[in-house]
Amino acid sequence: MNIIETQNLTRRFGRHEAVHGLDLAVPQGSVCALLGSNGAGKSTTIKLLMNLLQPTAGTARVLGVDSRKLGEREKAQIGYVSENQELPSWMTVRQFLDYCRPFYPTWDTTLERELAAQFALPGDRKLGELSRGMLMKAALLSALAYRPKLLVLDEPFSGLDPVVRDEFIRGVLEVSAAGEWTVLVSSHDIEEVERLCDRVVLLDAGRKQLDETTEGLQARFRRVEVTGAPEGARAAAGMMGWERAGALTRFIATDYAGEATAAAWREKFPGASVGVAAMSLREIFIAMTRSGRGGSGVGEEGAAA
Repeated sequence: MNIIETQNLTRRFGRHEAVHGLDLAVPQGSVCALLGSNGAGKSTTIKLLMNLLQPTAGTARVLGVDSRKLGEREKAQIGYVSENQELPSWMTVRQFLDYCRPFYPTWDTTLERELAAQFALPGDRKLGELSRGMLMKAALLSALAYRPKLLVLDEPFSGLDPVVRDEFIRGVLEVSAAGEWTVLVSSHDIEEVERLCDRVVLLDAGRKQLDETTEGLQARFRRVEVTGAPEGARAAAGMMGWERAGALTRFIATDYAGEATAAAWREKFPGASVGVAAMSLREIFIAMTRSGRGGSGVGEEGAAA
């Protein structure tokens, strides 16, 4: 079952197309990351899903309901935390949680207390007196305490120091591990997302460039260094970022399939030394962004790039 589904989802602002023909499926129980540089269309996509913006064309379904018709029943099952979220500054943390609690029949007071202690949130402090990091933790607590079926995080790490980021992520991981929750997180902080997600969707200029599991993505990408390759050697299909410096040739392979692939490279470069290294999600993201393509096997848009 897919918790989120979109078909040809499009949003224009005048002549600017922020999201273009997006087809997306987020399976139940997955932690899916929307990645992309600033202006890639991540936040606009989130707002379309949350019915904060209306699509220019196409459709989106969230929890089985058209996003434009999300009602109180669906909203009570969605946790939403945004970097631009406004909280009632005149309320204390305790008053804020007391205010939120009655709206959600599934509110878990035990979980609320555990998260408040983990986040070291001062119950008697006004929200307006808290640091940005503490405000984000208060918003996260209020979104997690009722154990939503879908947790949506829009650039949640922006401006947070490393300690607060770690606490934030541990909170999400611990709670999501406790049940069949689905998480959609939009971010350009790749290192933080890598700890969370099991699926990656890459957007560029509002277009989907890649959509696959993190495990599959990292399995097929490799950084390759060839020492002593012939001068005339050139990149072949499934390679990107081809560079040559003296006797050293570097490239990134997007179709690595184990030792058989490495053996084929050694055959392609007879007499040369071939080194193969795994890549982090951040390294893959940078390589794909610089190349302007999704590599082989990334779907129609990536293959056509």
